[in-house]
Amino acid sequence: MGDMLANVLVNVASDYYYLDKKMQNLKRKVERLSCQKVDMIARLREEERHPGKRRKSMVNYWLSEVVTKQKEFESLEAEVNQNSRISRVTLAKCADEMIEEVTGLLDQSIFSEGVLLDVSETIEEKFVTVEWRGQSFKENLETIWISLLGNEVSSIGVYGMGGVGKTTLAQCIYNELKNETSFCKNIFWFTVSQDSNIYKLQNDIGKALNLDLSGEDDEYKRAAKLGWALERKKRFVLMLDDVWTPFLLQRIGISPSLHGFKMIVISRSLEVCRNMECQNYLKVEVLSDEEAWKLFMNKLSYGKRLPPKVEKIAREVVKKCAGLPLAIITMAGSLRGVVDIHDWRDALEELKESCVGRDVMEDDVFPILLSSFNRLRDPILKHCFLYCSLYPEDQSLDRHELISNFISEGLMERRRSRQAYFDQGHKILNKLENVCLLERCEISYPVDQSVNLGVKMHDLIRDMALKITKDDYMVKTGLQLKEIPEEQEWKEDLVKVSLMWNRIEVISRVTSPKCPKLSTLLLRLNPLKSIPDSFFLQMRGLHVLNLSDTVIEYLPNSISDLEELKALLLNGCQNLVFVPPLGNLKALKELDLSHTGIKEIPQGVESLTNLKCLDTIGSHIETITTGTLQGLSLLQHLTLPQRMTIPIEEVAGLKQLEEIKGKFRSMHDFNIFMKSRPRDGQLNIYNIQIGDSVAYLYKTGLAKARTFGITFGIDSLKKGERGKDKIMLPRNIESMEFDRCGLCSCLFNDILQLNTATELKRCYVENEDGIEFIVRLSLEKEPMAEEEAQSSLMPLHYLENLTLESLPNFIGLIWWDVVPPVASLPRGLFSHLRFLMIWNCVKIKKLLPRSLIPNLHNLEKLSVYSCAKMEEIIGDDESDGGFGAESSTVITLPRLKFLELYNLPELKSIYKGTIICESIKVIFIRGIKKVKKVPLFLPPLNGQPSPPPSLIKIRLWENDKGWWESLEWDQPNAYTVLHPFVDYLSI
Repeated sequence: MGDMLANVLVNVASDYYYLDKKMQNLKRKVERLSCQKVDMIARLREEERHPGKRRKSMVNYWLSEVVTKQKEFESLEAEVNQNSRISRVTLAKCADEMIEEVTGLLDQSIFSEGVLLDVSETIEEKFVTVEWRGQSFKENLETIWISLLGNEVSSIGVYGMGGVGKTTLAQCIYNELKNETSFCKNIFWFTVSQDSNIYKLQNDIGKALNLDLSGEDDEYKRAAKLGWALERKKRFVLMLDDVWTPFLLQRIGISPSLHGFKMIVISRSLEVCRNMECQNYLKVEVLSDEEAWKLFMNKLSYGKRLPPKVEKIAREVVKKCAGLPLAIITMAGSLRGVVDIHDWRDALEELKESCVGRDVMEDDVFPILLSSFNRLRDPILKHCFLYCSLYPEDQSLDRHELISNFISEGLMERRRSRQAYFDQGHKILNKLENVCLLERCEISYPVDQSVNLGVKMHDLIRDMALKITKDDYMVKTGLQLKEIPEEQEWKEDLVKVSLMWNRIEVISRVTSPKCPKLSTLLLRLNPLKSIPDSFFLQMRGLHVLNLSDTVIEYLPNSISDLEELKALLLNGCQNLVFVPPLGNLKALKELDLSHTGIKEIPQGVESLTNLKCLDTIGSHIETITTGTLQGLSLLQHLTLPQRMTIPIEEVAGLKQLEEIKGKFRSMHDFNIFMKSRPRDGQLNIYNIQIGDSVAYLYKTGLAKARTFGITFGIDSLKKGERGKDKIMLPRNIESMEFDRCGLCSCLFNDILQLNTATELKRCYVENEDGIEFIVRLSLEKEPMAEEEAQSSLMPLHYLENLTLESLPNFIGLIWWDVVPPVASLPRGLFSHLRFLMIWNCVKIKKLLPRSLIPNLHNLEKLSVYSCAKMEEIIGDDESDGGFGAESSTVITLPRLKFLELYNLPELKSIYKGTIICESIKVIFIRGIKKVKKVPLFLPPLNGQPSPPPSLIKIRLWENDKGWWESLEWDQPNAYTVLHPFVDYLSI
């Protein structure tokens, strides 16, 4: 019996090994096939340059088969990574079949009799295109070419900012298609342009088809004739260049049911490509620094070296072109033959002043960029776009912060709620991205390791915006100015002034710019210490004043006279201790005092009945005078410092409130607040603490974070502390933290409302004496329906980050009331978990039951620190015989990148079987000297074990060196294979 069981286990392990080996073999063959395809395309392009030649149909068929096999392999590989061992035999057979098919394609790739046929030479109309082609250009060409030859995609949208090379790319495709026999030479190019109309386009298409439409004026009849003529072509390619306004293809005779045609739409707008029903989209990006330099040199001197001093200046010139091919080519043409270094310096200086300031850029580049702006028919889009030019060059702009500024500036259409304003703002930014006036980017915040979406303005686009606004804006940002501009530079017609990110410390007492129309003044991020009263005397129309992140101590009294002011922004002014009375500022909608040094709310705030946003988080305010908040009935956004508690009697009456950050005195107060919400009054942003908590005090620095989180502080969940009410949780809660709050033994039994928290992503439990496990499972006499069982644990299906720290009685993630004969966990439990961290939990002996491992296919990081009694990281289920049972079972953790095991003196086993983990990057181990084996499977390569392909480092402490060298390994030479990755750290 024992031998039979051993054989079964060996066969199960063999299935894993054989399938993995076959997949590796298949992967290598597919990679060889991909290389053959690349070589074949290069060969075809070279040989097809000769006249009188055309590609063999068999070659086209072979190329399409290669693309099909590549996609089939990707699908099979994904299925292998996702499926359980039950289906691995079937998958192994599929791999065998595909190996045979790929081998056949490799054999066919030789084409010993050549890949071209001789044909009679005919005169073909082709574009004169650029000879220089960078790597990105070639990759884009290849992407489009594969889509054209395949059968899955019939329409492709090519988009990008003006001057980026879309048309040049499409013209090269057109020329290549003229050599392609698949479409019987039926390649049609039409420039649509801004002033084009359907009637003209119909005429152009009719002319290309030798179809006379002059006798027909009815658009629909003309379209019917075009449709008849196109259907007779059977296979053709339609290329529409410079499309600004989308239109229905039926209007030019192409019905949705028409087969055999391909279409390429070239536009500056992704939205146009979408509305033209393109199936695939390709964005043409600006060039990298290296490619930009190569293009410049190719156009300047055909690659010949420049003198070293000139080259240094030339590289700066290219840098100012910011990767835009049109600008690079234009500048290269204007400097071709220039040898005097003074001319080069002057050219660079002109570009530094403004990239569109130089004559050739003004004539050739600026009009192309300007046309994109002029096509923005909505004035709101134009105003929001121009506002982005107030920021420094190359600055990544956080979308949320930018939209907040749009709201402060009153740039958008009026909306009833703050959330509706943000929805409108995101729509505006999306449109500006889609027409390539803004670029999408990501912004990392190291404090909480979060990443937010942002936007950037291309340097040339920003210069265009500044040129448009030169009479209304004064923008001098990031220029290291030590003084504000002279008074004569402050023109009377100025509307917006941005002096942010400079080194301005003081403003002269005699300075009083006469700017009656000025609505926006941005002085943030300057070491500004003081502002004289006279400075604001002639700026009575000011709407937005931003002094954030300055070192100012006192605001001048003249602030009180800015009666049209709508936003006063002082975030991060940590030295600020005095703000004059604000009672006269009846128009004020936004007051930001966050992270300032002030100790009390300025006088007059209680009378600001139009106030919608009040930020005081991180300030030194300890109390707010009774009645202050109660009168601010329009308040939508409120943050209060951690040192004070939210006055529930006043806040409960704020029916418009959508965003709140602060500390409630008790669970009872929080429940009162939740009950006071209108039925449709969803909280859109909140970071709430209930009771005292050290952890929340640290997080108050994240005032700008868009969180949906609650921290339950000291004793906040103890019975009697929350009244008789149930705990009320917002439906959209994403993050929960429990810190000495008084949890009982099981988290999900203690807070039943967690069962509805289906958007919960992060859970932190620390310093809880009562908690023993996260979820309790039981075998009912009459089991619940599967749907009911699934829904009761739904939040744990989507949880991504689980941190458990300093839990003295914690014994495991899952507890069975009655141990089942076969452990069957709910499907999806912990299936989205990416980060699992267990720190200082002194009672737990086994972390993960083996039956849970198939659910952990998304786990990226596992950290176990200072758990004094931990014996197993991954152990057998209780029904399998416990720790003493021998097992040779193979498990897979397909996405695990980081494994950290630190100070686990009783740990005997990481896992008794074998762990397949090809994604592992870093292993950090210290203080686990009772472990005899590290169960990491080393994939075979040429019959020998090899390191996991992603492995970067194995970090050990110097005093663990002897332990590491004494480890047992299932595979020969494992120690030697891993030794180059070991890094010993000294104590």
